[in-house]
Amino acid sequence: MAGHERGAPSARTVTSLQNERVKLIRSLEMRKARRETGLFVAEGASILMTARDAGWRPTMLAFLAGAAGGGAAAQIARWAIDAHAECLEVSGAVLAKIAAKDNPQSMLGVFRQRWGELPDPVGIGESQTWLALEEVRDPGNLGTIIRTLDAVGGSGIILVGNCCDPYARECVRATMGSIFAVPLVRASRQDFLQWRARWRGDVVGTHLAGSEDFRSAAYRGPRLLVMGSEGPGMSPEMAGACSRLVKIPMAGRLDSLNLAVATALVLYQIQGPQLKLDN
Repeated sequence: MAGHERGAPSARTVTSLQNERVKLIRSLEMRKARRETGLFVAEGASILMTARDAGWRPTMLAFLAGAAGGGAAAQIARWAIDAHAECLEVSGAVLAKIAAKDNPQSMLGVFRQRWGELPDPVGIGESQTWLALEEVRDPGNLGTIIRTLDAVGGSGIILVGNCCDPYARECVRATMGSIFAVPLVRASRQDFLQWRARWRGDVVGTHLAGSEDFRSAAYRGPRLLVMGSEGPGMSPEMAGACSRLVKIPMAGRLDSLNLAVATALVLYQIQGPQLKLDN
């Protein structure tokens, strides 16, 4: 890669599909590569601005030649350079290979994944709400849920068991930048159940066997909402760990909602007293 005098300062021109950095970015489409490298891709100026504002620093920034000449794109390029990220000004052919196939953007960043530990239940304040997802499989659903938890001011998400990857590109896009704001924790079912035993407030699960309308329940803080997977729902072990099982009433012929929709309904009910319109 040769030095480049025009465009964003300190960026390097890349036109070859065989470039090692191009190969690396392309490989991050695969979960195995994301797991081995600990990296992920976030695409689009808006999401990258959110990452910047949340205090994240990219390891690499790639953008279409000429795209960082001004405005928000130039600010992103300067942020990446100040963060000592490797900046690549790429040709249209290269961008077509490393950007998403649907609605591709002209800029993308590569970041290091962040994973937290299960928080100490004793130190969690009564106003906090955590969300546990058991074996969620759809990255679009997971991304929407991450975005929703961010919107209601939730404290974090615990991914229990064999969940889809929150750092998959489809999931990152669906979060609309909330991937940079919501703490993520991974736990086995056994570890989660042991941790849950020390939880001081309500552990709420939505379940077909629930007898309580989710809208009328008085949730005792701190709140832990547990949601099952898209198909089978919560396992018996997880359902048994809930202090209360609630139900979303429905008038139609179906007995369940999309996971992201159901999670949003209950989160807004739980967090409702803390949410105010800005005047």
